[in-house]
Amino acid sequence: MAMMDWPHAPPHRLSEQGAYMVSCGTYGKAHFLNTAQRLDMLRSLFFDCLAEARWELHAWAFLSNHYHFIASSPADPGALRRALSKLHTLSARELNRQDNQPGRKVWFQYFDTHITFPNSYLPRLKYVHQNPVHHGVAACAENYPWCSAAWFVRNARPAFRATVEGFKTDRLCVADEFVPEIPAPSPAESGVKPCACPTKWIQRIHRAASWSVSAWAMSWNRA
Repeated sequence: MAMMDWPHAPPHRLSEQGAYMVSCGTYGKAHFLNTAQRLDMLRSLFFDCLAEARWELHAWAFLSNHYHFIASSPADPGALRRALSKLHTLSARELNRQDNQPGRKVWFQYFDTHITFPNSYLPRLKYVHQNPVHHGVAACAENYPWCSAAWFVRNARPAFRATVEGFKTDRLCVADEFVPEIPAPSPAESGVKPCACPTKWIQRIHRAASWSVSAWAMSWNRA
């Protein structure tokens, strides 16, 4: 039986194993993550929560009032709900502690899209890697510490990078409204490496790109 998509909330189709793109914004599009330290905090919590839920990252981007990521699910895709709930609870608690605003609402609803074929996956991969450039907060995504573009450049074969970069993203339907509040901060680049994913066609894409498989969360936390 088909389920109705209620108009007051985004649908969550986390019932099938595979690759998903997830987008989430702050409440009222407020720029709560407007310092390097706050972005570092969110990034660290994000890696911990996704690793605990056994989701494997392909791409991510964190800006001052929203984030996107692409990841492949474990056998139970519903684990993402618990992971994002934990991420939002812990990050909101820390932001509110810093601002002395107990109980303030920080996060709004998230949207997830189940990606089922390569011509949908590849432009979304580019979109997430290049999100800081798309919003004008960085001239070069590889120099933005809170996205995965630098890892992609280091690990993908030139031919595969050219394939991804050749896709257009202007027709993608992504919840991604953004008006910069301040110029993006620019500390040293992150060295986090995501894992490969289980979906067969994405595995073939990753092999063609020579992407490495690594325990990215544990190695990053030990660094």
